[in-house]
Amino acid sequence: MSNTILDQALQTFVGESTELLAQTEEILLALEADPHNEEILNALFRTVHTVKGGAGMFGFDAVVDFAHIVENVLDRLRNKQFAFDKKLAELLLQCKDHLLALVETVAVGEEATAAVYAQGQVLKTALAVYTGQTALSHPADPRMGNSLPVEAVASVQREEVYVANEAWHLSVRFGPDVLRNGLDPLSCLRYLNTLGEIVSATAIWDSLPEPAEFNPETCYLGLEADLKTNATKQAIADAFQFIREEIRIRIIPPQATVTEYLAALEEMAGDDTLRLGDMLVKTGALTTYELEETLRLQAERGRTESPPPRVGEVMVENSLAVPEIVEAAINQQQQRRDQAALVTRHVRVDATKLDRLIDLVGELVVVGASQGLQAKRLGDTSLIESASILSRLVEEIREVALRLRMVQIGETFSRFQRVVRDVARDLEKEVKLEVNGAETELDKAMVERLTDPLTHLVRNSLDHGIEPPSERIAAGKPAQGTLMLNAFHDSGSVVIEVADDGRGINTERVLAKAVAAGLVGADAKPSRTEIFQFIFEPGFTTAAEVTDISGRGVGMDVVRRAVDGLRGTIEVDSQKGVGTVVRVRLPLTLAIIDGFLVGIGGSFYVAPLDMVVECLDLLDAQGSQGQSLHTRGYLNLRGEVLPLLWLRRTFAAPDARDDEAEIRHSVVVVHHAGRKAGLVVDQLLGEFQTVIKPLGEVFRRLAGISGATILGSGEVALILDVPALIHQATTRNNTVSA
Repeated sequence: MSNTILDQALQTFVGESTELLAQTEEILLALEADPHNEEILNALFRTVHTVKGGAGMFGFDAVVDFAHIVENVLDRLRNKQFAFDKKLAELLLQCKDHLLALVETVAVGEEATAAVYAQGQVLKTALAVYTGQTALSHPADPRMGNSLPVEAVASVQREEVYVANEAWHLSVRFGPDVLRNGLDPLSCLRYLNTLGEIVSATAIWDSLPEPAEFNPETCYLGLEADLKTNATKQAIADAFQFIREEIRIRIIPPQATVTEYLAALEEMAGDDTLRLGDMLVKTGALTTYELEETLRLQAERGRTESPPPRVGEVMVENSLAVPEIVEAAINQQQQRRDQAALVTRHVRVDATKLDRLIDLVGELVVVGASQGLQAKRLGDTSLIESASILSRLVEEIREVALRLRMVQIGETFSRFQRVVRDVARDLEKEVKLEVNGAETELDKAMVERLTDPLTHLVRNSLDHGIEPPSERIAAGKPAQGTLMLNAFHDSGSVVIEVADDGRGINTERVLAKAVAAGLVGADAKPSRTEIFQFIFEPGFTTAAEVTDISGRGVGMDVVRRAVDGLRGTIEVDSQKGVGTVVRVRLPLTLAIIDGFLVGIGGSFYVAPLDMVVECLDLLDAQGSQGQSLHTRGYLNLRGEVLPLLWLRRTFAAPDARDDEAEIRHSVVVVHHAGRKAGLVVDQLLGEFQTVIKPLGEVFRRLAGISGATILGSGEVALILDVPALIHQATTRNNTVSA
């Protein structure tokens, strides 16, 4: 196998293991909330076992050994040898973190650091309490030249389940008609002697009736025998083949461990067509006769029970197979189903390839627009029709390509279950996390850049927002606080809310701090919205003391910079004693959007189409208002006051004509976050597929502009920052002289 293929396989292992360990954390938190749910516990066992199996394929012994110890704990937990509590939940979460650290070490091709190694030893000692082993003293680090490696420690701590026979054990019950049918049970024993040595044989006659009811033609005997032989289980079963219909037989191999059977099961990992019985027969844990008997018993019970019992249940209840082996086979079967479903639903693609695809689609959009423009200039009907079809296909390709990069935000939200749990514990608060809108989709590139700012907001709500239990009870609230993560689509944007039912923001205190910091004059009277914006200033904090969570004035300014970098906006709504909502509004994608092209002077501008409500002719819209709208800066739109912003004045756009009065102005009505404004432009040029190009550092702070795009003619059009323009229109005096 080439190095390239090995590298690809390794990256696949790392990616899948990382996802599985993320699932492990979610499952652990769910199990903590519902500790008696066996289905959740089995799912937890499967994820750890799958990680171990993948690591074993690559020979990553450190991962395999540690995962094996965790497996043992989970197996004993499933067998109800101890109860699941918060202490064990905390330990298993730390084990998940350690497994992730080991996998990440594998990803970079290095050995575990001393810190990771030491953490592993501490966790193994803690796990030994649950595996029933005596905690070992920490061995010296093998990388320092000492003799006891990690693998040795793990092997000592392993706990196996044995089917403890020194020889094959046969448990046989002859049917009552054996003698009537002319069959001799002793012939079976004589044949077994040809396969090996019968070291013990005991007749079982507990079915013998009272003498008065005894029938000499009826067989009442059974047999328990131990056979030393090198023959296979199937060969031993074949010794009874000629009376198979007349007996019940159970064959137990000598000194067999569950691990041996599990290893055989794992060898079949690529075969997803085998059923449970077939798997056990193929590994030698079950004979074909035992499988037939199982299916017969299942069918009999199915006639009287609804739903019919499962195959595994019938095997265990009738002692046809060892319970641990059946359970291992069921787990292996479930893992193959999960993996097959995952392969069916998803294909792994390198993110850089998707980025390249989006770039190429963007170029295709520009070229398609250029071809359409040329076709119109030439006036060729067939060429115009061809360009129209091409434009439609390009638009479909664009939509499909963008959807490839869209991911649900629920995966990001799920990470905060652990954050909320750990931070609330450290702060000695009781907090539950509620998630809504987890299925909301947005660009993967944006999701990755959202994690840090959302973490800041969540931790801030936990520390500053939600009160300690005693304070909440005194205020008439439940002791447990609620933190909500909510996501939804609104007007072509994605809105993400971080809300809590805590103490709210003290506006007087924030204003006092802002005055002291020189952010506003002492005699100023800012609005509540403006006061809330002070908390996003660098170094601003109202915390009385510095803690591990917050208080240094670092965090909220980072949040605003991150949101600004995503072309989004952030706003705060808070009510004292009730709670706080921090609302982040983001565009759906950073790559390509539907736009509405307008002309101002000799320049072109694009407004995101999702933010455009309607377009009006200014002369028709002003009616009897005459020139008053020039001085008042607003328009009466069907009884609604619509602030106006003259983009010619805002951007100081040059005009090819000297007399502005000759221009027939239009109004583009735009909306964002519940507010409307009218943008006065010179020309309406229609819808336009817009490939967003970022502005350089020199123009990054340009007010009212969020990016640029290239038109089909090769000219550059600027993309309007509609939220900023609406804010400007609604908060400033935008009057111009006639």
